[in-house]
Amino acid sequence: MLASSSPWRRGLLDRLRLPYQCHSPDIDETPHLGETPRALVHRLAMSKAHAVAERFPAHCIIGSDQVAVFEGEILGKPHTKQRARNNLARFSGQRVTFLTGLALLDTRHSRHQVHVEPFEVVFRSLTEAEIQRYVEKEQPLDSAGSFRMEGLGIALFEKLEGRDPNALVGLPLIALCDMLRQAGLDPLGADDT
Repeated sequence: MLASSSPWRRGLLDRLRLPYQCHSPDIDETPHLGETPRALVHRLAMSKAHAVAERFPAHCIIGSDQVAVFEGEILGKPHTKQRARNNLARFSGQRVTFLTGLALLDTRHSRHQVHVEPFEVVFRSLTEAEIQRYVEKEQPLDSAGSFRMEGLGIALFEKLEGRDPNALVGLPLIALCDMLRQAGLDPLGADDT
């Protein structure tokens, strides 16, 4: 079970060729006072999995959440074109850290695993015109960091640094495969057919 309504996370999970269902968790994603970015994504990934577990017992449930961190500030989704343009102007020529929280809640055996995957992007120097065109073409208003890695956002970067580029899209598949194997759901395991 994937505790998400994100088409990007579904697309990534499809790559593992395991059967699953999606259900959108309804949780408050507001950071707690003094909460660090790492603690925030850890908590939200678990909260999303637990929110879905209440409706779907006896399942393995995947929860994930991501934040962008720039100069110590947690950046959520921009929601407006102006905010997206402002974010990208700030990021021009700079390094931005993305933290993706990943939880696997195995309600069959009352176990859970949680992991936080860091990933860094270095933006190339961007002109105001490039930022404007990018935001108009891609409309990244619902994406942490104001870009979509899985789309034209790749044109914004000088380099990417991290273990798993899938984390930047919102679901670190390398860590997820490790968790699934520990739960007895190996993506490379024998087929049931």
